[in-house]
Amino acid sequence: MDDIPLAAQWIALAVLLVISGFFSLAETSMMAVNRYRLKALVRLGHRGAKLAAGLLARTDRLLGVILLGNTLVAAGAATLAAMIAHSLFGDSRWIPAASALAVTLALLIFSEITPKVIGAAYAETIAVAVAYVLKPLLQALYPIVWAVNLFVTPLLALFRVKTGGGDQPQRLSMEELRLLVLESGQFMPKKHQSILVNLFDIEAITVEDIMTPRAQIEAIDLDSPLENIVAQLSTAYHRRLPVYRGELGNIVGILLVRKVLGLLRAGEFEREALAELLTEPYYVPAGTPALTQLQYFQENHQRLALVVDEYGELQGLVTLEAIIEEIIGEFTTSAPAQSESYVWDKDGAVLVEGSSMLRELNRKLGLALPLDGPKTLNGLILEHLRDIPEAGVSVKIAAVPMEIVQTQDRIVKTVRLFRPRAPDLAEDT
Repeated sequence: MDDIPLAAQWIALAVLLVISGFFSLAETSMMAVNRYRLKALVRLGHRGAKLAAGLLARTDRLLGVILLGNTLVAAGAATLAAMIAHSLFGDSRWIPAASALAVTLALLIFSEITPKVIGAAYAETIAVAVAYVLKPLLQALYPIVWAVNLFVTPLLALFRVKTGGGDQPQRLSMEELRLLVLESGQFMPKKHQSILVNLFDIEAITVEDIMTPRAQIEAIDLDSPLENIVAQLSTAYHRRLPVYRGELGNIVGILLVRKVLGLLRAGEFEREALAELLTEPYYVPAGTPALTQLQYFQENHQRLALVVDEYGELQGLVTLEAIIEEIIGEFTTSAPAQSESYVWDKDGAVLVEGSSMLRELNRKLGLALPLDGPKTLNGLILEHLRDIPEAGVSVKIAAVPMEIVQTQDRIVKTVRLFRPRAPDLAEDT
């Protein structure tokens, strides 16, 4: 090979460095490509993506052909570098060491670090492009790759490493999926992102968190005078109303208000006729997950359920709409009893009912009141003080200053909340 012109040797060395860089670029891009994006391109019929996915299905073969080519090219580059050094500087003792150092430096810069950084930065674009070269190269060198893998496969089996299924993306946890959605804001509208995040969050929500508390349930007492029942029906806000006898815990059925119109029009509105229109009440435990309850509503063709505690006592009422609103946000107007504005005034205060749900206060006022205990503000204050406070008492819970404005019948009726200061929030977190 001493007869090869020096210029040709330099050109051959440069070509070998480029080829080595290609293999490093291919290796990094194929290993770093986003498997989910690759699968999406495959579904769209992208030919390069199909080739890349096929190569990644057997990573042992893919890495085999890449590393085989890279090793051969690196060995050839080292040999050429030694020849060039011998041609330029003769047989000096320091020539082998100097040529080895020079070719190592050249390989690191031009064939390793630079291509791999580029491959990692543009993995998707490069992977589908280099697949057009790697696929026929693997077919051509397959006998050699197969022979090498005869020794590699037993070693992998010894360490219990699977060689197949490399094209399958890793399974993501719910929290990882949630983070993925939060970081994909540039690819989807804000509203769609909010809905997806709410879907992940609803896994931790129970019907007790979103129910209408017992004190706010709009219901009809079947033992009331008929004129009072008619007046209540004519002003009813909801289409379905629980019906009870004597006290709210004694529910006898659910009334669909529109069914009463026929009785009123025919002048046949009687207590017995009204009772015949009632449907069987549907009860659910307070700890039922909201998403599970949504499935129950679908399976049982229900839209309203009465929430009971472990002793069977009525705690509240949950509707299909309430669960859907947890996912997509509010889309209906609130009932008069629940239509609080939850807006800070100019002094940084807001007057709220003690029966207000803590989740609503946190969402609309940007607070961080604890949700692992009582579900209403009244319950939170009573649990914190372990006593029934008098009007004028102030307390601070989760960095939120509160003033008891009114108490009645052993419950906190009205509370004034004050916007927490930033330092308090930082300390609390």
